[in-house]
Amino acid sequence: MKLALSERPESFVDFWTERHLCVLSTVRGNGTVHATPVGVTLDLKTGIARVICSGTSQKARLIGVTGAAVAVTQVDGRRWSTLEGRAVVNDDPEAVADAVRRYTERYKQPRENPLRVAIEITVTRILGNA
Repeated sequence: MKLALSERPESFVDFWTERHLCVLSTVRGNGTVHATPVGVTLDLKTGIARVICSGTSQKARLIGVTGAAVAVTQVDGRRWSTLEGRAVVNDDPEAVADAVRRYTERYKQPRENPLRVAIEITVTRILGNA
């Protein structure tokens, strides 16, 4: 089911456009949660949230090419929002460049990283009050 992210209220759109750090939560093989701070961009048209990271990072290894259920959350005082969905790691150079461009628009130009990948989360559920 595709979510109508483009029909979300302006406050939601603003919240996911403003500069906020987020926490990406994945599940390890033993069932424990791995949570790590990340920068996230959200494409309202496609319903894809993106995280850039090194392909050797724990989060990238946990998600892998087969995908995994994940959640990404951002908080600002009483405002908060969680995006849940399925994530995959994409190492295609064009996809990574697109993710870097989006990251740069929301945050800042990231440092060079030849091992960079894009974690792409297909959003299936939204929680929060933003």
